[in-house]
Amino acid sequence: MAGKRLLNESCSDTDEPKEKRMRPKPSFASVIGQAVMVNYLYTALEPVLRKVVNEEVERSIGDRLRSFTRSPSLRIQAAEPEPSTLRLIFPKALSLPIFSGSKIVDEESNQLQVALVDTRGGQRAPVLLPNPIKVDIVVLDGDFPSGDRDNFTSEEFDRNIVRERTGKRPLLTGELSVTVRDGVASIGDIEFTDNSSWIRSRKFQIGAKVAQGSFQGVRIREAMTEAFVVKDHRGELYKKHHPPMLGDEVWRLEKIGKDGAFHKKLAFEGVNTVQDFLKMSVVDPPKIRKILGPGMSEKTWDITIKHAKTCVMGNKYYVFQGTNYRIFLNPICQLVRAEINGTTYPIQTLSSINRSYVEDLVRQAYVNWSSLEEIEGISNEIGLLTQGEDMLDQYRNQQNATMRSFEQNAYLTHDSFEGYVPNEMQADCSRSQISQNYFNTPNENGIRLNLLESNSDDDLTSPKSFISGG
Repeated sequence: MAGKRLLNESCSDTDEPKEKRMRPKPSFASVIGQAVMVNYLYTALEPVLRKVVNEEVERSIGDRLRSFTRSPSLRIQAAEPEPSTLRLIFPKALSLPIFSGSKIVDEESNQLQVALVDTRGGQRAPVLLPNPIKVDIVVLDGDFPSGDRDNFTSEEFDRNIVRERTGKRPLLTGELSVTVRDGVASIGDIEFTDNSSWIRSRKFQIGAKVAQGSFQGVRIREAMTEAFVVKDHRGELYKKHHPPMLGDEVWRLEKIGKDGAFHKKLAFEGVNTVQDFLKMSVVDPPKIRKILGPGMSEKTWDITIKHAKTCVMGNKYYVFQGTNYRIFLNPICQLVRAEINGTTYPIQTLSSINRSYVEDLVRQAYVNWSSLEEIEGISNEIGLLTQGEDMLDQYRNQQNATMRSFEQNAYLTHDSFEGYVPNEMQADCSRSQISQNYFNTPNENGIRLNLLESNSDDDLTSPKSFISGG
């Protein structure tokens, strides 16, 4: 029994909980080591954890925002500011061609101007600012802008400003800074010092922009001229005149080169000046076309004669006279007025027979041009000669058409013009009924001449164009 009890006691000792066993106490060194290890791990892991958390938060916020903006019902549109309607402009086009070293002027040979306008509603209303603004004049590449001429930024404008070539003088010289007062400023003498052949576009533009710091309000858009070629000043010796003068050499006309084939042909026939060219084109157009030959096409001829018609006419007139008549011609041999037996008749409309006779008189005057009397102006009855394209209308609308007959003293017979009456002038003398417009007075061995007191026009290239009103 005693042995059994001892066995049970030994077994019960092995089944006692471990908590009741004695545990060894940690040493001071081990405690310090554990603390150091925890602190090291905290220091090492904190940046990594912060980075991961921040990235996840940013990604989540980004996903939320993208989802928000993709929803049309929740999208918020930011109002775009309206573009400024204020802009600088050059009111008039440049006079072309432009040569280096030559003064740049507008198409009317006046100083260039730059103006400030408001383009609201498609208009160009002048704008008066309370204070003047400074404007810089610059040179631009001829290809700028590549698209819409009204759609560019100030930065794009500045990037396309052309500077002089290395080692050269400033590309544009003169008054390059002007002050806009009362909405406009005149630009003084400016000129190019170099041609435009060295840039890719081979063309320049003149631009104007508000000087930095001159205006603090809304943007004022920059001004630009049309693109143009700047030729070397040596070519100015051969440049065409716009408009030409009567005394200019004929090669100053478009499509007629100095010492070229057309120039030599005209000079051989005595057509040396613009006036000579116009007189022959008025009196005998087939002849001048024959002189120029087939080498001058219809298109080229049109360009040349159109340029010639812009000639400055002046106020000189030429008189061809006989015993009972005087006819007045303008500088290019167009008939302006006739005086018959002391009575003045501005010519507008002649019958076909009478026209032929007067044309012969004008041809005589043309042949004897050097002997004609030259006078300055005639009378108020003759309208001033206009210029340019309006030269075709130089005698129109002077006065209401009023008819005169030759019942008293304007009747012409065989010897009315010093015995010169062409065969075709032996007209049919049958009596004519007086119409509302004409008074025809027949007489045996005579002609009927219808004169209308009004001035008219004709194309200079018409064979009968020297009869005003034909």
